[in-house]
Amino acid sequence: MNEATDLRLHISDAIGDVSAFLLRPPGAWLLYVLAHGAGAGMRHPFLEGISASLAAEGVATFRYQFAYLEAGRSRPDTPGVLEATVRAAITKAGEIVPELPVIAGGKSLGGRMTSSAAATEPLDRVKGLAFLGFPLHPPGQPGTRRADHLLRVDVPMLFLQGTRDAFARLDLITDMCGGLGPRATLHVVDGADHSFGVLKRSGRTGDQVRDELAKRIAAWAKSLVRNTVGA
Repeated sequence: MNEATDLRLHISDAIGDVSAFLLRPPGAWLLYVLAHGAGAGMRHPFLEGISASLAAEGVATFRYQFAYLEAGRSRPDTPGVLEATVRAAITKAGEIVPELPVIAGGKSLGGRMTSSAAATEPLDRVKGLAFLGFPLHPPGQPGTRRADHLLRVDVPMLFLQGTRDAFARLDLITDMCGGLGPRATLHVVDGADHSFGVLKRSGRTGDQVRDELAKRIAAWAKSLVRNTVGA
């Protein structure tokens, strides 16, 4: 049975505490510190689903709330506060589960703020970053400026992107990953939008898409931590 634990995460005296949640399956070999997107918190059905799918792959997840949603606000915190929350979450997760290797990232905004923090200063113990729909540009405003900081990230990165993602035109995200060289791996989910929803005519369910994402994350992470887990 998976171990599920509700926690409190202290960010700083100025920012305060937020909610966090650890889901750890038996025999876990990896911990994924997983941040939520801009408009939905850590309890969003997608994050609940992907955490369950990851648990089936032996991957524990540490999810946490950004302060603005914890306080019931809709406008995201400043980048400095968001990055401080990312760092606090990674530190806390490492204290709770010190024996597991760590990757970090998250959905949309959460992934981008994790990479932004990593570009400013390396994240303690983090072996790689996994992005569930990197928000390369606003819908209808194609561009790559949001990815400029990725050149300063010094760990491997996995980009999981849908072909219908309005926040990342496929040709742009493909070219961007190519420009990052061997540090970047792109996995494309055919027919998926920014939330990894697929049309009914695809013949696939949301659970199947989440399972695909989880398997890809696990396979990629094993190549990063093989010396730790003996893979």
